[in-house]
Amino acid sequence: MPTPSNRATWLAVSAMFVLNGALYGMWASRIPAAAQLHGLDKADLGLLLLLLAGGAIAAFPLAGRVADARGAAPVTLAIAVAYAVALCLIGLAPSVAWLALALFAFGATHGAMDVAMNTWAGEAEAHIARPVMSSFHAMFSLGAGLGAASGYAAERMEIGIAPHFIIGAAIILVLTMMLARVPWASQKQGSGAKPPLFPFPRGPLIAVGLIAFCSSMGEGAMVDWSALFLVDIAQVDGARAALGYTIFSVAMVVTRLLGDQVTYRLGPVKTARLAGVFATIGTLFAVGFASYGMALLGFVFMGVGYAVIMPLAFSRAARDPHLPPGSAIASVATLGYGGLLLGPPVIGFIAHATSLRLGFGVLAALAGLIIVLAYAVRRPSN
Repeated sequence: MPTPSNRATWLAVSAMFVLNGALYGMWASRIPAAAQLHGLDKADLGLLLLLLAGGAIAAFPLAGRVADARGAAPVTLAIAVAYAVALCLIGLAPSVAWLALALFAFGATHGAMDVAMNTWAGEAEAHIARPVMSSFHAMFSLGAGLGAASGYAAERMEIGIAPHFIIGAAIILVLTMMLARVPWASQKQGSGAKPPLFPFPRGPLIAVGLIAFCSSMGEGAMVDWSALFLVDIAQVDGARAALGYTIFSVAMVVTRLLGDQVTYRLGPVKTARLAGVFATIGTLFAVGFASYGMALLGFVFMGVGYAVIMPLAFSRAARDPHLPPGSAIASVATLGYGGLLLGPPVIGFIAHATSLRLGFGVLAALAGLIIVLAYAVRRPSN
């Protein structure tokens, strides 16, 4: 099988990150509309988001094992199709019960694709022979921003959730699959020592997973609650509220595009500490002021702060000397993307018991913990 060029490799992997982010961004931008359509309060929505998180966490270890055994690239492409179908099922759900099932499937396919595509990204980074992981995650943020922007447009044009999800998923799937079809020979693990069925982080990877958890808790809260935060706190309409996550995603895209260069100059530990400072300041801005403008400024700082943590964590996991790449990434994803998916229901429960502002206040403490745990992303010496 011929080896694709560096450019073709980067485009193929980037296309999958764009697809992953776009589908999730579409869902994030229409959460208020879905809640209104099904008559959900904050507690109901929190429970449904917990099902989404459960699907992803259940899929992480299985996806890691399958990616190691069958190759990350073909597994990523197969899951991408199922992920797009799951989004359409959310839009077509006729009742809360069907919505719950669709969200579980959406979470499972999202989580499985995260592990598979990051494993492929690790292979691509080794092939290209220079740091590119942050740029791949920039493409996820770009996709999420495009997905959220499509939600803003759909709200403005009064397009229903089902047609928005079906048309949007079909368009992004076709476009990205055209770029992702490259002759890539994925690495496969032999039949020797097998990793544990549920590869929870151990040793140094525990701290790597924890710093990823702190970051992704904030990112998850932004995905599912930023629009409702602006509606409740800043008293804006749904269309203006949808711009909050778009602005956050733009900040993440720009920062991730620069992230590899910043990490090269400062090193991973200093980069992670600086990111924690930005995330803490941004969260305090969003929580401390009730104005729309200050909340958006806080979202920008949060986007800058959270942008590089997951790429640094996955880059460290891919180099772990004790686990194969797919299983190592799955173990970090259990805590990392577990935070992305568990964060929204936790915020929902806190908001229901107290207020959404206090729920977001928890993110400030977690952002501060990123500064403390920054040492975890130091690359192994051997």
